[in-house]
Amino acid sequence: MSTGTDIITTRLDAVLNWARKYSLWPFPFGTACCAIEFMGAVSSRYDISRFGAELVRFSPRQADLLLVMGTVSYKQAPILKRIYDQMSDPKWVVAYGVCASTGGFYDNYHTLQGIDEIIPVDVYIPG
Repeated sequence: MSTGTDIITTRLDAVLNWARKYSLWPFPFGTACCAIEFMGAVSSRYDISRFGAELVRFSPRQADLLLVMGTVSYKQAPILKRIYDQMSDPKWVVAYGVCASTGGFYDNYHTLQGIDEIIPVDVYIPG
């Protein structure tokens, strides 16, 4: 005799599978102090897993969200471009902080003045 609980768990499984399918899988590219703040945001105190971004992927082939945090030098630019090229479509890029967005206060010969010089950026987060 069925109590009807199978229907609830089946629908719950379908909802969880849908959430897993459409969750963002971030790939962090952190080089400076904004990366330290990001590590604090994904730690257990703030519990970012509630929003579907629980696991940080360290393979660009598994990620669909590239988070660039910190200053990027011209030596690091080909590495960042290669990581972006390895990501599968659809993919999004977030420039996290003023250093990734515009180079910050590092206006010199070896600092990239914004990552949008080498890869397209979808979202800029100032700070």
